[in-house]
Amino acid sequence: MLFSKNPTSRFLLLTLTFVLLLSFSININASDPTNSEDDSDDLEQLLALDEQEDQLPEDQDQESSSRFSEAEVLSKAQRIVLELNSDNSKRVIDENEFVLLLGYAPWCVRSAELMPQFAEAATSLKELGSPVLMAKLDAERYPKVASLLDIKGFPTLLLFVNGTSLAYTGGFSAEEIVIWARKKTGVPVIRINTVTEAEDFLKKNLMFVIGLFEKFEGSDYKAFIKAAMSDNEIQFAEASNIEVAKLLYPDIKATNFLGIVKSEPERYTAYDGTFEMENILQFLDYNKFPLVTKLTELNSVRVYSSPVKLQVYVFAKADDFKTLLEPLQDVARKFITKVMFIYIDIVDENLAKPFLTLFGLEESKNTLVTAFDNKGSSKYLLQSDPTPSNIEEFCSGLLHGSISTYFKSQPIPDNVRNNASVLAVVGKTFDDLVLNSPKNVLLEVYTPWCINCETTSKQVEKLAKHFKGLNSLIFAKIDASANEHPKLQVDDYPSLFLYKAGDKDNPIKLSTKSGSKELAAFINKQVRPKDQAAKDEL
Repeated sequence: MLFSKNPTSRFLLLTLTFVLLLSFSININASDPTNSEDDSDDLEQLLALDEQEDQLPEDQDQESSSRFSEAEVLSKAQRIVLELNSDNSKRVIDENEFVLLLGYAPWCVRSAELMPQFAEAATSLKELGSPVLMAKLDAERYPKVASLLDIKGFPTLLLFVNGTSLAYTGGFSAEEIVIWARKKTGVPVIRINTVTEAEDFLKKNLMFVIGLFEKFEGSDYKAFIKAAMSDNEIQFAEASNIEVAKLLYPDIKATNFLGIVKSEPERYTAYDGTFEMENILQFLDYNKFPLVTKLTELNSVRVYSSPVKLQVYVFAKADDFKTLLEPLQDVARKFITKVMFIYIDIVDENLAKPFLTLFGLEESKNTLVTAFDNKGSSKYLLQSDPTPSNIEEFCSGLLHGSISTYFKSQPIPDNVRNNASVLAVVGKTFDDLVLNSPKNVLLEVYTPWCINCETTSKQVEKLAKHFKGLNSLIFAKIDASANEHPKLQVDDYPSLFLYKAGDKDNPIKLSTKSGSKELAAFINKQVRPKDQAAKDEL
């Protein structure tokens, strides 16, 4: 399962896109009483139709042949993907050696994003002569079939090998789907024997691993093949002719060589370790991403799972980032394998806002630089101008541990002007008003979306008025959704804590289910001098 299947409001904007994509697909319904042909025959007819479209009459206006719109191209690709239903699913999966199945839902925006990539991959696999049958299932429309096939979320990709399912573990671009499908169906490495083959390979592959071996045998070669079979994302190629291999990686000087090639300024990276599968895979994990990776919905899982746990995120408008990209790449080169650099379009609310909310900066429109240590679950913010030199200094500080963890905070409120009976505490004032205060502090921790917080807030206001004459006690509140502090760790809302003078490190948690009288009695017992009469009636 790739994603949860509960739709949210953020998905609605792209629902129309998915509807349009579905309108191009051709449903093959075996339950139609007028349909007596086998599903495989239907598929052959559709492929034949594609071939007819490819063969335009010689006298046809050449201009019209160049007017295929993107919709027409997508329509053609979609027809290669077989639509499954409650009648044909079992037969199709049982009768084909390899079936790559996409389980989707009409409302799911990620399904909409993946559908054209899946269709494009189907076209490429057909052209390559792959034995993989590409199929899709509307899991909302056919829930029983989806359940039998173990489709629990949307979108879900599964490869069925002779009827047995294998979870999809590759990337989500058309190229990555093709690479994964070929690897899992018998083609983990492409052998390149001639200059022409090398030139053609270069045109079709943006990123790949090249291995040069004098003979395709031996322990080094076996480790190379094992790595190719274990890796799920990168196309592997092999050659035994050094001149052919140099077309793919110009700096090769000897056999038993392995390197990764990417379509970016840092194009070539050679492997200098021993030929062991685990070491090769680790090398690829640390070097497969660009110097600066643009985060998308489709690559987010790969980014988050990177072994480079210290990740710097640059939020900027697209035009502003164009200016920053080249100097940022220069900075990134200095931190290869230590810091991962990621760009997010700050205008893209779906991607940017969840991150910026963690910093209380969700309304920001200007360029921002943040960082996450995924190993320690810490976050950081560059609080100076996002110039290349400041970003480099920020990254150095992250590596050396000299940058303080960032805790979000609202602006400091004016409690005096507001004449508040319950003081508003924010992240920046938590130390002064709570931890370092010589007085007892009763703190209410709430969030705006908490159902029961309003009732507790009214109760705290009532208590504050009741104890107004007790100078040793302060009532305060903090919005936990907008403020953080390392010594404020709260799991449920609302929460009440009594920070006693002289023992601020061990706050006492009060029950929010208690009535006002019970709370007043407890507070009296904890904070009033023993020789002073308890005032426990409200």
